[in-house]
Amino acid sequence: MPANQPTRNSYCTFRVGSLSWGIKVSRVQEVIRSQPMTCVPLAPNTIAGLLNLRGQIVTAIDLAKQLGLPNSDDQTPKMNVVIRSSDGPVSLLVDEIGDVVEVDHDFFERSPETVQGPHREFIEGAMKLDDRLLLLLDTQRVLSLEAA
Repeated sequence: MPANQPTRNSYCTFRVGSLSWGIKVSRVQEVIRSQPMTCVPLAPNTIAGLLNLRGQIVTAIDLAKQLGLPNSDDQTPKMNVVIRSSDGPVSLLVDEIGDVVEVDHDFFERSPETVQGPHREFIEGAMKLDDRLLLLLDTQRVLSLEAA
């Protein structure tokens, strides 16, 4: 491969509210439909509950609440993006699953200054795609606040 060949990364994309988000595919364990959950009494409101993933108990984080975004009004069940963490898998509840996109690293930009609000701290950067702006989710930040 030539030295000037752009680096390409693959991202699992999803929607939370009106925003498009992405996580590097290497961080994603799997994507699954809505699952039955058990509520956890006295847990922070960002914890939607626990789900049983083939015998493994997985914490489900309501990503809209974690990002400080308004909850969608529709009653459509949330999808699960199960990511790998040092403590095992964690599910991020999202509104809709998108495609896996492959993007040149040259399109990566630091978090735009125009992005305001509580979700800004969770943005690693952004990538301009043909039809939308893809915000890259800082999963370590999401998980560090969940553990706090």
